[in-house]
Amino acid sequence: MFFVNTVTKNNSSINKIYMAKSQTTFSKKEKEKSRIARRVEKEEKKEERKAHSNKGKGLESMLAYIDENGNISSTPPDASRKIEIKSEDIQIGIPKRVEDDATDLVRTGVITMFNSSKGFGFIKDAQSQESVFVHINELDGPVKEKDKVVFEVQNGHKGLSAIKVRKL
Repeated sequence: MFFVNTVTKNNSSINKIYMAKSQTTFSKKEKEKSRIARRVEKEEKKEERKAHSNKGKGLESMLAYIDENGNISSTPPDASRKIEIKSEDIQIGIPKRVEDDATDLVRTGVITMFNSSKGFGFIKDAQSQESVFVHINELDGPVKEKDKVVFEVQNGHKGLSAIKVRKL
């Protein structure tokens, strides 16, 4: 870039030509180069995406099938091995609880240990031979060890608990 400066001295004009310094510095040139390189790289990636695009492929190539074991496969299932399943037979989650009969809840057993001062003890079930916890509040009357009793069972905090305990 050139600048012309006209100076008049004693009725004569003198033209002086000055050269201006470049306004672009080294760092500006480097930034411009990296910006151009990023733009070129972006265009190359765009062209690559266009070349490997999945658009226009058929629906068949996008389908996935589930085999009889629940695994995903790319081949359709064999129609000859098809099993008919009723929607009522499918259970999602926890199965519904079946109410127990009142006769199943009533059990007999023998008191193996009972501490009246602490207020608890254990009953040995006659059928299953398992030990069932009993609290003094669930007794109909006073009991002692080796008494035969009739009781009902319910799930407690730490296992089975006897309720409605009475002597035979």
